[in-house]
Amino acid sequence: MCPQHCSIDIDPPTAYVVFSLQAHELVQFFLFKDQKKIPVKRADVLKHVIKDYKDSFPVIIRRANGIFQLVFGLELVELDSRNPTYILINRLPPLEQSLEDDDIICKMGLLLAILSLIFMKGNVAKESAVWELLKRLRIDSLRGRCKAFGDVKKLVTEEFVKQKYLEYTRLPHTDPPEFEFRWGPRAARETSKKEVLQFVAKIQKRDPKSWKSHYQEAEIEANAARRK
Repeated sequence: MCPQHCSIDIDPPTAYVVFSLQAHELVQFFLFKDQKKIPVKRADVLKHVIKDYKDSFPVIIRRANGIFQLVFGLELVELDSRNPTYILINRLPPLEQSLEDDDIICKMGLLLAILSLIFMKGNVAKESAVWELLKRLRIDSLRGRCKAFGDVKKLVTEEFVKQKYLEYTRLPHTDPPEFEFRWGPRAARETSKKEVLQFVAKIQKRDPKSWKSHYQEAEIEANAARRK
């Protein structure tokens, strides 16, 4: 019997080989696309990889996800089922993560600082508050250029947004226009409010419970994640 969703008439041994090859091609495709951390559209996967086996996509992507988890310590995650896009997230514990180059470490450190600000501000932060944070970190976004980060404003408002780490939206009825930041879906997948609160507490040398409402919110999120 052909595996579920098989789109063409092939015998079981052949189907196993075909789907395995398709899964490995899918892994290579996602690894290439993930270099820029831009979400991948399902339509692009079907067009460039799956092709004649579109009806077997659920089987193939499950096999690809198994390879990611077993071999790479990654997980393939669907962001939006209405307009399907996928990202890879790291499932390795922090101490087991391989060291990245200094540029990536700096960028992720900056991102964590911004995510922390957003959470501590009630899950939304005005753009002016983010630039003020960067100034306190001695990163002047208004100059446009920074040795460690390149064009900081572009990094924060474009790159992190395209990568789905941040959401950057204009406030209605503002002239001149004002913007605000929220966590993006990738940030919500790769970290948690509890981890961010622990980071803030460590920096400020305080007990996370001293931020009572934030601590309760982080615990509620953590408990909900454990029940999934």
